[in-house]
Amino acid sequence: MKSSFQPSASSFQPGAPGLASETWETTTSNSDGCPILAGPLFFRLGWGGSASKPTHRFSVSGETSRDRGLVSGHDFSRADKANKKNPGFSPCGTNSFADYFSDSVTIEQAGNEIQGRNVPVRQHSNHDPHPPVPFQGTFLDPSNHLTNSIETTCSNQSHYQSVNKTPQKQPLFARFQALLALKRVFWPHFAALVVALVGVPSPIAAQQSKPWEKIPVPPLHEFHPQQPKRIELKNGIIVFLQEDHELPFVSGSVLIPGGSRDEEPKKAGLIDLYSSAWRTSGSEKMSGDAMDDFLEARAAHIETAGDDDSTAIQWDSLKGDADQVFDLAMDLLFHPKFSGQKLALAKQQEATGIIRRNDDEGGIAQREAAKLIYGADSPYTRQPEFATIGSVSIADLQAWHDRSLKGKLIVGIAGDFDGAAMEAKVRAAFESLPQVTPAPPRNDVTPGPTPGVYFINKPDVDQSNVEIVGVGTDRRNPDAATITVLDEILGGGFGSRLFQTVRTKLGLAYAVGGGVSMPYDHTGGFRAEVLTKSVSTVDATKAAMEVISGLNSTPFTHEELQRAKDGILNSFLFEYDTKDKVLAEREKLEFYGYPADYLETYKSAIEKVNIADVTAAAKKYIHPEKLAVLVVGNDSEIKPGLDELKMGAIKPIDIAIPRPTRPPGAAGSPGKQE
Repeated sequence: MKSSFQPSASSFQPGAPGLASETWETTTSNSDGCPILAGPLFFRLGWGGSASKPTHRFSVSGETSRDRGLVSGHDFSRADKANKKNPGFSPCGTNSFADYFSDSVTIEQAGNEIQGRNVPVRQHSNHDPHPPVPFQGTFLDPSNHLTNSIETTCSNQSHYQSVNKTPQKQPLFARFQALLALKRVFWPHFAALVVALVGVPSPIAAQQSKPWEKIPVPPLHEFHPQQPKRIELKNGIIVFLQEDHELPFVSGSVLIPGGSRDEEPKKAGLIDLYSSAWRTSGSEKMSGDAMDDFLEARAAHIETAGDDDSTAIQWDSLKGDADQVFDLAMDLLFHPKFSGQKLALAKQQEATGIIRRNDDEGGIAQREAAKLIYGADSPYTRQPEFATIGSVSIADLQAWHDRSLKGKLIVGIAGDFDGAAMEAKVRAAFESLPQVTPAPPRNDVTPGPTPGVYFINKPDVDQSNVEIVGVGTDRRNPDAATITVLDEILGGGFGSRLFQTVRTKLGLAYAVGGGVSMPYDHTGGFRAEVLTKSVSTVDATKAAMEVISGLNSTPFTHEELQRAKDGILNSFLFEYDTKDKVLAEREKLEFYGYPADYLETYKSAIEKVNIADVTAAAKKYIHPEKLAVLVVGNDSEIKPGLDELKMGAIKPIDIAIPRPTRPPGAAGSPGKQE
């Protein structure tokens, strides 16, 4: 590209400070020779520099030959701005609308010399291949007239030309007169444009119905997801095969009963260490590091995981590598070789998590709220400490593995495979195992919180995490569908009562929601969460409590009910839209002993919920007088104080981390760590 700037004679006198007004006329064309812009390029009120070196700058405006996007020039009002971030247009042709000028030109006066040079400007966009171009001329004129052209050259053919440069000195008040003139000229046109685009609301328009409300909503299709083939081996192990030939992938998993709720309290953290060291240690045939290389070369994965009620091994690969990856996963499942080095690494990682568990106020609030619901010594709230993870050995990992494989394994495989061949492969791998040992029934107790206000001081934050907690129920409850609808009305989304009141109407929280949790095999809790500023902690908590209490006093509306049911039923489209997701849900139902048609019956139950059902469920399961409030926040900034909640004396909670004499992998000293 070639840019030619041809200034006319100037009456600018050297050494005279003040303000200068410059008007540019330009005719711009693209690479096809088509005119793009004609007329005034821009109007700049430039600052006069020092008495010895005033500086004037200019640039171009137009349209890139590639983007066709309207852009404008930029006024570099001071020399030190040339190297700073500048959204504008690069005449060298860039793809970004917010690039730096690559060939802006500076005209400087020093004594009786007029010098021109290119402004060195940084490139802003990664996809702009054109660096700043050096200026190609110096122009001297004893009478201070700029009579020569100034040219820069870039790499494409777009052409820009500017003529008619007439800088003139003006007094200070003239600058403001110019601004007022611009306002008088442009403001009426701008206001008319806004009115034309936006329009002025009229009473007639306000009374018109919203067109989207007239869009007919067809009923949902019948929900009958494609169920995987269920195979029960003679030893009691369950296999699910879900053929899906859409893509050449195969994935699988083995769900193993037993998790962190089953570990010994003195070895809390064992499942975390086990699930990590199991995969990183590898098998008798291949180490974990070698397994990483083998899988990476094939874009495949084998992973192990642990939860509160189960552990699992999972794998996936391309169809062509499916046999090799399956065999490797089975080797890791049946013949792990736990490494002392990998266990030590897992302990170091776990210790890091312990050290940092009080960094995040959200994590603190969730953890301590669970303790209020289940109790500090519950298997669902047990947390690892330095002493408990330090007591775990290789023998503990191996013993856990051997014991857990005796349970009722759930095998699931999905993807592009032949069903008969895969069934034969799975039978060969699992049918030789001994008869499964049934898991003993659980007798977990959920005592619920003692009502009151609990507080954890975190001085380094300026917000509060509020947890309002109580006792919930489990998924086997015959009212489960009604409770789900009640949850959606209370705190299930943007249209919920909590959100609409605490956030939308009162503006007291930037996140709010909650409801009754219903685990598959034990009683859950009731939780409502409010995230708010420190100064609005009390007001936000009161507002949330009033909404919860209102479930038993404020009648439910048909609109609320329908919105909640629609939200739940429509979610099925995303939760079970692939065969993989249907398989995972089917494995879960099998694991907890639910019927195969649970999803279909659950959907039907949601559709049948009415206002009377929700009203009865609220009275049965929502008990505001039995709730506790946990606040994690900055005590010095919570004004008014939490005693304004009128729920009794504030109960502080100590979250200090016990430190053993010698933490895993390093020396330590007795005491506690904040």
